Amino acid sequence: MTIHIPTTPPSTLETTVEIRVRGCVQGVGFRPTVWQLANRLALVGEVLNDGEGVLIRATGPSERLESLIEQLKRDPPPLAQITDIEVRSGLAPLNRDGFTIVDSHPGATRTDIAVDAAICAACTEEILSQHQRRSGYALTNCTHCGPRLSIIRDMPYDRAATTMADFALCECCRAEYLDPGDRRFHAEPIACPACGPRVRLVALDGEPWLAGEDAIETRAESSLEAPIDEAAALIRQGQILAIKGLGGYQLACDATSSEVVERLRQLKHRPTRPLALMARDLEMVRRYCRLDDLEQQALCSAAAPIVLLERRRDEATGRPLAEALAPGLDRLGVMLPSTPLHVLLCQRLPFPIVMTSGNVSGEPQLIDDGRLGDRLSTIASHALTHDRAIARRIDDSLVQLAAGKVRMLRRARGYAPAPLPLPPGFEDISPGLALGPQQKATFCLVDSQRAILSPHQGDLDDATTLDDYERNLDDFLALYDHRPAWLACDTHPDYRTSAMARRMADDADLPLDAIGHHHAHIAACLADNGYPRDAAPVLGIALDGLGLGEDGSLWGGEFLLADYRHCQRLGSLKSVAMPGAGAASREPWRNLLAQLIAGPGLAALTQRHPSLGVLKRLNQKPIDTLTGMIDAGLNSPLASSCGRLFDAVAAALELCFDHQHHEGEAAMALEALAARALKSPQSRSSGAITPYSFALHRTQDGHRILDPAPMWTALFDDLADGKDTPLIAARFHLGLAQGLGEVVGDMLDDVVGNMQDDALDDNARRLSNTLNVEAVALSGGCFHNRTLLELTLDQLAPLPVRVLTHRQVPANDGGIALGQALIAAARRHPRASDQASDGPASAISTTSTTSSAPTTATVITATTASNNAQETGHVSGNSRTDHFPR
Repeated sequence: MTIHIPTTPPSTLETTVEIRVRGCVQGVGFRPTVWQLANRLALVGEVLNDGEGVLIRATGPSERLESLIEQLKRDPPPLAQITDIEVRSGLAPLNRDGFTIVDSHPGATRTDIAVDAAICAACTEEILSQHQRRSGYALTNCTHCGPRLSIIRDMPYDRAATTMADFALCECCRAEYLDPGDRRFHAEPIACPACGPRVRLVALDGEPWLAGEDAIETRAESSLEAPIDEAAALIRQGQILAIKGLGGYQLACDATSSEVVERLRQLKHRPTRPLALMARDLEMVRRYCRLDDLEQQALCSAAAPIVLLERRRDEATGRPLAEALAPGLDRLGVMLPSTPLHVLLCQRLPFPIVMTSGNVSGEPQLIDDGRLGDRLSTIASHALTHDRAIARRIDDSLVQLAAGKVRMLRRARGYAPAPLPLPPGFEDISPGLALGPQQKATFCLVDSQRAILSPHQGDLDDATTLDDYERNLDDFLALYDHRPAWLACDTHPDYRTSAMARRMADDADLPLDAIGHHHAHIAACLADNGYPRDAAPVLGIALDGLGLGEDGSLWGGEFLLADYRHCQRLGSLKSVAMPGAGAASREPWRNLLAQLIAGPGLAALTQRHPSLGVLKRLNQKPIDTLTGMIDAGLNSPLASSCGRLFDAVAAALELCFDHQHHEGEAAMALEALAARALKSPQSRSSGAITPYSFALHRTQDGHRILDPAPMWTALFDDLADGKDTPLIAARFHLGLAQGLGEVVGDMLDDVVGNMQDDALDDNARRLSNTLNVEAVALSGGCFHNRTLLELTLDQLAPLPVRVLTHRQVPANDGGIALGQALIAAARRHPRASDQASDGPASAISTTSTTSSAPTTATVITATTASNNAQETGHVSGNSRTDHFPR
């Protein structure tokens, strides 16, 4: 936070100042807090919202004015985030009595929009009390909690600019709204049963609402809570319900009923992807999961995300959870109630409930009440809904505890679009827009003050998700009054976001930078850690499924030397064919076959272990056809993909051997096995489990290759000897982490030590330039694997460098847009130090376009993508489309 206060000598004489407060300061109770402090300090003046944030005009002794600023800095409202306080002094005295809150002033939006916040403790106590005006009222909120982003239609943030505009305040609510001593003082979404939205239960299948004893019990309750009583009874009877949450509809059912959970999976077309749970309170969470202090803090925070927790297997008390919640996994995604409606519903249920997105898998979460019947009637029998409209969709956020820190896996409700501070050195950039990747899409608005990374948008292969992305992008540009001077996108020409960027560049005559996928991963990690623009370059490890490399080939296991402007590839995992291209991302056995062909050979292993079941199973596949495709380079692009290596090892253990139903399914199952074997600290540190060996080669031009070939013989020997699969999975994780550490050590020897190494081109020499490389950055979706992350950190700990990891921003493609934005900004706004250090030649990709006509580099990329059938599978000149899920 920056504070600019003119220096003035202490004085008891009155002076007048104008205090400009920027950041997330609207819709969070900031004006009431200022009012209370100003009156306590006997100041005269006013406070208002405008396009830049909060503006305070105050007259009083300088010491009291300084005290006001200091108290705002020290103790702001719980949901506020102050980024800047600027003070102008020497103004004319204010001709008024007292201190007042005045109407908002419209103007260009430069303030930040508050995130939606989970119900606070005071509101929870109020709705559960028997003697309060809002007892049982499911849309209760106050200054410290409730909807924000999900109901805003325009800025500045006032009730008239939200979906609550049609609900006029009753006399009691208005009195609270105008009472400075009330926690609902100027709380824009407040309401009560007399004047606010109402909850109702809607039948979606035409059947009677209730049958049996539950109907007799619940219909006797008050009309206010009757819909919630009946909804709880339906869930107890085994029904699936749609529930209207803060940012969209959710699907709920009994999490202890295997039959109901399986039915939900079938109707939602979600056969294996884990389902999130909602538990009534921490006591219920502890009944089913192990809970660390940091995990508890995350659960109970205002963001109220889904938290991945270790499942207890000693569920002695209460009904056991259905195994189908997370097949093959030992962790569950759990959240606490985030709205009053959730609280009231969960209080009526003695067991956790599934709480998953209200959609058919692959589609956006439903927010439109009018489409309930069309979209959810085939899944849910009823909808527990209300008439407060949702202005925009916001998914639930997802976090996990890994290596001692809570880390973001999906950034959405409760976190986005909270501003991300820019690292030092980006203070002079013009406004820009990065459109992000194809999968786990986000977009990023950036200016000289901060980056606004959008909430998670989903995978853009789905047409309705793409439409939703475009609507949300237009919405954010309007809400923030953001007018980009330049654009950025991925180098992959067939990403839908890349095509959109080219159209926008043409329409608005804006320059467009195409940013390397894995360079963007590393830049996002640097930004997440506030790594300065002018700091030494880092050694980056980017491990993911697939992304278009800067040489036009498929990358996914990369060792890079990078800063915000440049990126040099120093090494990679061994590139192995993907027979069938997109099919290899869906069918792990194909990757196993390709790895064995590239390693010890399938025939040799079959001869060595003729009775091994997995080899018999593999030999039943059309291996001759696929071997021929690989030999001919036909629809079998080479890829240095870490994700596909995980798929291959999983297939060897017969996990998802034939098919995986969702991205990462095989890798998640493999990690779960490894975690079981590595559960005790002794198993990691004492050498009780021996890592598999990876080979480190160098090509003639110095490129490092981390080759898993030696691992395969040892792994199949273990299988033939009947070793437990958790042990084998653990040996793989340990071996990969050890290999990563060996490559980093080798790179450090080159970059920090002998600068005559031929492996470094002119730009790599410029990047290192006898400076010590100070850090290693870990990014890419494979580092959401908690076991791999922690083992890699163990391997890097002895090295003389900092290790940078993701925390606020996902390591997967959800952070790509942030990385794109900062790379493009650094390139678009070179500094004197940048230009002085740049040599005349540049082998590092800085691809840019100013129209839809691609540069030479982009033409080469497009041609390569056509030949190799790239990740999104939009294959030029071929009517068939393959899909490469990340």
